[in-house]
Amino acid sequence: MKRASLYFIGPQKMEFREEEIPDPGKGEIQLRSLCSAISAGTEMLIYSGKIPIELEADSALPALLGRLAFPLKYGYSMVGEVTRLGEAVEPDWKGRRVFAFNPHETVFNAEVKDVQILPYDCSDEDAAFLANMETAVNLVLDGRPLLGEKVVVLGQGVVGLLTTALLARHPLDQLFAADGIELRRDFSRRFGAQDSFAPEDSDHVKNLLGPRGADLVYELTGNPEALNLALALVGEHGRIVVGSWYGTRQAPIYLGGHFHRGRVKIISSQVSQIEPALRGRWDKARRFEAAWNVLRGIKPSQLITHRFSFDKAVDAYKLLAANPEKALGVLLHYEK
Repeated sequence: MKRASLYFIGPQKMEFREEEIPDPGKGEIQLRSLCSAISAGTEMLIYSGKIPIELEADSALPALLGRLAFPLKYGYSMVGEVTRLGEAVEPDWKGRRVFAFNPHETVFNAEVKDVQILPYDCSDEDAAFLANMETAVNLVLDGRPLLGEKVVVLGQGVVGLLTTALLARHPLDQLFAADGIELRRDFSRRFGAQDSFAPEDSDHVKNLLGPRGADLVYELTGNPEALNLALALVGEHGRIVVGSWYGTRQAPIYLGGHFHRGRVKIISSQVSQIEPALRGRWDKARRFEAAWNVLRGIKPSQLITHRFSFDKAVDAYKLLAANPEKALGVLLHYEK
């Protein structure tokens, strides 16, 4: 059996490749792809060639083993339907809709233990955002927002918006968001931020936060220079959670004054692992359960601005690269 897979072959260069796919092995299922979401963060870094090629794609995900070097196929937000069963797989798996951390391709195999069954009341398009929602849950866990705190979220892409939506469910004193794109700022307010501002308007937000500044700032822009804005907004003894992955991009960060004397904490948040202090009561299964619960309430499919058929996938990446102000959630759909 053959499948079509989408490959990154160089900066801003992609192609479809036809591949043989083996029969599903023991404990595996074969799936027909239904839809997949494009990550405007990691995938666009790969698309633009701003990736450290010596780094593994993701050692925690079986479908993404190997280095981030061209050529490679990449993607981690796939929804598919089970069509074939390998040995030792229960027959009731046939026909189920599942989420898988898998690149963009028409057919794929996965081990049963590595997929998530869609709840019956969850649409395919909502489920395509499960990886983003899991990341947002992890960001909130790492930031540990407290009653009455003042929180700012820098960056309102899909992950930033979902993080804002989760934080809005907490009994905070103030919740602000920031992004340079008006479309995203509008969604921030809809998702519960008291206000959403452009980065150049940060002085206004400083006034709203008051002399003590923010207790907690999330840096989710993907731009390392935004760390300076986070440092300007956070108060003494405050926390900055960095959920961005910058790839090979660098920027000078001012750590000489307020950061040092104010004892500001900068925390790295990455979804592949759970923070050690939480592992006594939290594991990935519990985090997935939390992500599914909030995903069905928030319905992130409302963030979709563009849908492309899989054969037009290259156009989707061109859109995200050339017109980020118009594109937010971008999905690929696969024909039967």
